[in-house]
Amino acid sequence: MLIPRQPAPHLKVPTLAHGDFTLSADAPQNFSLVVFYRGLHCPICLKYLLELGRLRADFEKRGVNVIALSSDSRERAQAMADKLNAPELRVGYDLSLASARKWGLYISTSRGMTSIGIEEPVLFSEPGVFIVRPDGTLYYAAVQTMPFARPHFDELLGALDFALAKNYPARGEYTDAV
Repeated sequence: MLIPRQPAPHLKVPTLAHGDFTLSADAPQNFSLVVFYRGLHCPICLKYLLELGRLRADFEKRGVNVIALSSDSRERAQAMADKLNAPELRVGYDLSLASARKWGLYISTSRGMTSIGIEEPVLFSEPGVFIVRPDGTLYYAAVQTMPFARPHFDELLGALDFALAKNYPARGEYTDAV
């Protein structure tokens, strides 16, 4: 289990247009926003990433670097990026499922063709949203077992405004006996 205020797992993936992404070298002013999506086959992911692309500059104004990534191949990630038409959004690909699991993501098996006519990969990770401090410690985590009911990016912006203004600490760090 990932613990807030503790180091986030190592993360290094290639991106489509921004070179390799290594979380430990990201160097944001305030946070890195790491958005794991299911892949090209997921119509909900497309809608979700369209919102992220639209709000990317708002995150960056707050000193938050943004990346969206999946275990998709370069070709599938490029097809998703083409649909997004958000060239400034960093899109990572080739996330290993072992790395996804280290991040606490759930792994699903293929159910074949999706409602949009794209075959699901044999195995893929379910979505997760993480906010990581510049020192590499986990600040926020939301992990889903399903493609729906994800955190809304506009609400995350408001939460970040509050957290930055109040120097609000990461919560959920207690690991001793209860």
